[in-house]
Parts: sequence; C-alpha cells; structure tokens
Amino acid sequence: MNRYILIRRLMGPAVLLLLGTVALLHEAHLVSWHIFVPLLLILIGVLKLAERAALAAADDEPLLKGSYPGSYPGSYPGSYGGGASQYAGTGAPQTPPQAGATNVSVPPQEPGTGPEGGQS
Repeated sequence: MNRYILIRRLMGPAVLLLLGTVALLHEAHLVSWHIFVPLLLILIGVLKLAERAALAAADDEPLLKGSYPGSYPGSYPGSYGGGASQYAGTGAPQTPPQAGATNVSVPPQEPGTGPEGGQS
C-alpha cells in the first residue's frame, strides 16, 4: 500500500486517540479540556507534513495502481453510453447485458440427445 494512503487513513484514528488521551488526563485532573484544540492542530499539521513527505518520496508512482474490478476501459464504470466500444460497430445494435446476467457458454449437443446426454 502506498505510504500516502496509509497516512491519510490514520487521520481519523489518530484524532480519536488524541481525544481519548485528553479525556483520560482530564479525568485524572492532570490537564484541562482547553489543551485539546492546540494538540489537535499540531496533530493534523504533523500528519499533513507526513503526507507531503510521502508524496515527495513517491515521485511519479501512481496513487492507485491499476483499476478496480468492474471498470470498463475508456468509459465511466457502469455506464454503457458513449464510451462502451465493445457494443459498437458489430452491425446490428446490441443492448448491454442485464444486471445479474452471466455469460456462460454451453457446449453444442448432438441432435437427438437430451440434457443429460442420453437419448430423448
């Protein structure tokens, strides 16, 4: 996984950890709640600097390698209009497959045989 993405995903848990730590220290009468906002700003600033450093270290490495499953090259995933070249230029207009439909090839059967392969 890319370091940049890892650091971005750590933002929420880090804020919750800071909140829990300040709450625990407040209950122990060691700090006041007024310290939370400056510490939060420092935490966010440190994580943003780490993100920038990870991006600078990655140079030209793409953030997401490859595409996610189900994407159609050259078109918006899930749309069949405009960029769906697999349906264009085949002569007769074709419609895209229905949702949940599968493309299963069935082997040809000899005439006179049933579905189980026996004589009908």
